[in-house]
Amino acid sequence: MQLKALAPAKINLTLDILSRRPDGYHEVSMLMQTVSLYEEVTVTANPEEVQQEGNITITCDKEGVPCDSSNIAYKAAKAFFARTGIIHGDVSIDIKKGIPFGAGLAGGSADGAAVIVILNRLYDCKLSEQELCEIGEKVGADVPFCIVGGTKKATGTGTTLRKVRTLPKCYVVICKPELSISTAKAYALADARTGAVFSYTDLCVNALYSGSISNISDFLHNDFEEVLSLDEINIVKSTMYKCKACGSAMSGSGSAVVGLFVSNRRA
Repeated sequence: MQLKALAPAKINLTLDILSRRPDGYHEVSMLMQTVSLYEEVTVTANPEEVQQEGNITITCDKEGVPCDSSNIAYKAAKAFFARTGIIHGDVSIDIKKGIPFGAGLAGGSADGAAVIVILNRLYDCKLSEQELCEIGEKVGADVPFCIVGGTKKATGTGTTLRKVRTLPKCYVVICKPELSISTAKAYALADARTGAVFSYTDLCVNALYSGSISNISDFLHNDFEEVLSLDEINIVKSTMYKCKACGSAMSGSGSAVVGLFVSNRRA
């Protein structure tokens, strides 16, 4: 049996790094949004009862994407079967890439979320959205958001989600420079900051209720962007503003830059 699902990208409207936890993870506060950029994930499996566990294989149409146990889609499948206790036959996962990797757009997490959702349907487990998110949380911090999508405030390590007012209709332009960013280095720079930490997320959430993209754009912010202060990112943002973007910011740990526009023509 085979099922296919679209795996949409996410963008960060805000990303506030609040503190480093004793376990090494970070407390964050973010406003995240699903966009129409997506990947196609197809899972082929035999949901009938089997006597012996089979293999999980990954294929992808893009070079450079790992197709082994390090792939989030693979980890998602393993986590699903561990949670449900299902003894599965061979499972094949095919990914058609549409989201640039190393961009801060959660392409891998979106794939993992799609795998969890598809397996829930294939094996007729009837797990709730919350249960699916609990599986996703074991795989990656962005996976629960990619399961639920929409406009959400994320806190904790990024896995505690709260529904907020939907982002008003707008046009999103995403530019991915060739630049690669080390997430570990970015977090280290954030940890080295001195002085009070300011949170833009709540301001941006409040601005959602105005229904104005211009008001919302006043509070677009990314702490990673601020501590890295990269010329490549600043050049892209400058170009966005020259083209009349209402606001622009880096997404996630980068290096994709997002611009919000009120009209398709300007976008």
